[in-house]
Amino acid sequence: MFSRIFLAVTFCVIFASCDRTTTAAPGTAPTIEQESASIANTSTMSLQASFDALPAPYSQADYNLGRRTFKNCQSCHTITEGGRNLVGPNLHGVFGRTVGTADGFQYSRALKAENFEWTPERLEEWLANPGDYLPGNRMTFAGVRRPADRHAVIAYLMVESGYSSAQNADQEAEMNENPGIPGSEATGEGNE
Repeated sequence: MFSRIFLAVTFCVIFASCDRTTTAAPGTAPTIEQESASIANTSTMSLQASFDALPAPYSQADYNLGRRTFKNCQSCHTITEGGRNLVGPNLHGVFGRTVGTADGFQYSRALKAENFEWTPERLEEWLANPGDYLPGNRMTFAGVRRPADRHAVIAYLMVESGYSSAQNADQEAEMNENPGIPGSEATGEGNE
């Protein structure tokens, strides 16, 4: 009987000392939770800083909003280098890629018939309403209606899929040389 009482009291003392409510004394090492939060915050801040190198309006976008908005895309698309195609093609390296040419993906006739390169501006128009932008494509996604969400998800995709500022410089130079190319402001094309 004494041993049962002793065990019960010992268990209660040990259990009570494990309540995790103690605070660290000044100058002691941070907890694992504090370190994890700090690493996540630093990582997000450095990724947010990488948006600064992007062309406007994407340089002003919010990384976390882009990551959250991309969750709507990830059921159909991957963005990692060498990632597999799902219902939609892998989007790594999409910027500068000719439409309908991702290896191993079966595109709709509508996309195969097109001949343009993906730019942030093209993707902006596409994401507003894929069905209206290119009738006959198989993408059933209704689109990203809010401009801030579109800017954020495009900026996120630019950072996470290997976009380089050299691509941006080449695209700007081409648009300046040929202001009438499809997708530029000079053509008057849009989602009408």
